[in-house]
Amino acid sequence: MLKDRPTKLVPPVLATMAAWCACLILVGVVVYFFAQGIGRLSFVALPVAIALLLTALLFPLTNSLRQAGMRPIYATWITMLVALTVLVGTGWLIGARATEEFPNLVEQVQATARDVQTWLITGPLHLQQAQITQYVDEVATMVNTQRTAITGTVLTAGAVAVEVLASLVLMLFVTFFLLKDGERIWGWFLKGFGSMSPRVDRAGRAAWTTLSHYVQGTVAVAAVHGLIMGIVLAGMGVPLWAPLAVLIFLASFIPIVGIFFAGTIATLVTLGAKGIVYALIFVGILVVEQQLENHVLQPLIVGRALNFHPLAIIIVLAVGGILGGIAGAAVAVPVAAVIYRALPELRHDEPMALPPAGPSAPPGGPEPPGPAEPSGDDDATRLETPGAEGAATPESQGSETPVRPRASALGGTARPPGTSRGAEPA
Repeated sequence: MLKDRPTKLVPPVLATMAAWCACLILVGVVVYFFAQGIGRLSFVALPVAIALLLTALLFPLTNSLRQAGMRPIYATWITMLVALTVLVGTGWLIGARATEEFPNLVEQVQATARDVQTWLITGPLHLQQAQITQYVDEVATMVNTQRTAITGTVLTAGAVAVEVLASLVLMLFVTFFLLKDGERIWGWFLKGFGSMSPRVDRAGRAAWTTLSHYVQGTVAVAAVHGLIMGIVLAGMGVPLWAPLAVLIFLASFIPIVGIFFAGTIATLVTLGAKGIVYALIFVGILVVEQQLENHVLQPLIVGRALNFHPLAIIIVLAVGGILGGIAGAAVAVPVAAVIYRALPELRHDEPMALPPAGPSAPPGGPEPPGPAEPSGDDDATRLETPGAEGAATPESQGSETPVRPRASALGGTARPPGTSRGAEPA
């Protein structure tokens, strides 16, 4: 009785809650230390994560070249050269357009500023020129006050640029070897799990399929988004429309937050270059296009690779941004999608395959033997010698085992032709 007293003092509900709390605390500790490790190794973890995204994007080209008969090393080099050519060519075109159009942008912004100043004086606000000058001087004073902090930030960014360059080289190396030896690396990785390797293999392949669909679909949607917005900006005559289109394309990889950031910059440039009317028109087109993307393009192209609620996406983006900044926010959503798809495969075992059924043993079990069918010889004998079944031959009379009447299909004794039910055969 004394042994059962502590158990009786704790209600079952409280014991269950305590067990769940202990599990949650343990999971929280593991997640905390894992996040701390990722934060300390951010210049290694982020390049590897971006390399996985690039591998998922470029692997279809490498696989197509391999299936065409090309060696893996040559297929990988061609894929990397094509990707670098596209990136360098796009960067050169954007830089050339920006250098050409930036003076025009400055002139248009100055003209817009003069128009705004005139509207502030002659408009409903009726501000004085002295007040406007005072506001401009206050902004200039604030910028001069923060000059030291801005200079320190620039110097810090210069120091970080070396680490970013090293991370970029690491990302290229990881991408190259994943494209070339991805299957071998995965097989080597599975050897460390022993009997768990089949389950880990299923989880990894499900995660890779999800990542590939997400990256390829997101690139397609972002390309459509950037192309449409670039055409709109070019049609309005906004300077720097090509860099803004590329910015919108890159920002589309960060769901919800990215397009808000890029759209704000494009709207401000449009406002400074063309005025408030064109800026409002651009905002309206951007909102309509974003709704079409969310409700038409994303479900059709990306499909179910990412089936998250917007609240979950916001939380994941916040966690990724805290841990890794802009790059962390960019890779947070695909990482969460991969984990979400891989966990069910880790929890469940693969169903055992049933052995194939043989021809003599059908799935429903052996059928009971039916009544014997009369053979063709017996029918011929009965036709030639009627009554032979009922009468015994001399050879059969002398044998040890007498011949018994054959059973009919209806369950009775077969009678020779020409005999009635009551008559016995001679």
